[in-house]
Amino acid sequence: MPHTLDYFMAPTSPWTYLGHQRLRDLCAGRAIPIRMMPIDLGKVFPQSGGLPLPQRAPQRQAYRLVELARWRDMTGLPLNVQPRFFPVGGDDAALVLIGAQLHHGDPAALDLAGRVLSAVWAEDRNIADPQVMAALIAEAGLDGEAIVARRPDAIVRYEANTKEAIARHVFGAPWYVWQDEPFWGQDRLDFLERALASRVGARS
Repeated sequence: MPHTLDYFMAPTSPWTYLGHQRLRDLCAGRAIPIRMMPIDLGKVFPQSGGLPLPQRAPQRQAYRLVELARWRDMTGLPLNVQPRFFPVGGDDAALVLIGAQLHHGDPAALDLAGRVLSAVWAEDRNIADPQVMAALIAEAGLDGEAIVARRPDAIVRYEANTKEAIARHVFGAPWYVWQDEPFWGQDRLDFLERALASRVGARS
């Protein structure tokens, strides 16, 4: 049975957006399942020394915009470095993603996550608006009523994901774990790709 890659993510993170599809492609090409784990960075940051964006020093906020533009240009992904609806609360979107995961499975939830991330960073849509989330669910072809019905279970899972992230020393998103080796950020996907390739080489 193939090992599973753990994917700690936040639906409001631009770095998660920038790496989301590439991560999926890397794993799909090697038949590696992804366990997507939306987490609450608002609870992770106080445990790890991180700060929400509005609380960071002005020079750090300014440099972040430079880096986002660089990554947009390098990847060719559409990205508004200062989207209309950001900062935006991500808890409800995370619960929807977990509800989709519980009802439809990881691949469908990963598809929906891509749509949610794009909604924030490429489409200027407000994912804190329930109508926007309902539209994204419908666009993904998923069962909105069933996903909403899983909300109590999703809350429990969200809290468990966040506690697991803290226990495993996660301090940002995206965060990938492959065979107990952590990789922080979409800019570490090259290193992750090498680690995944070594698994394939070991089996050949």
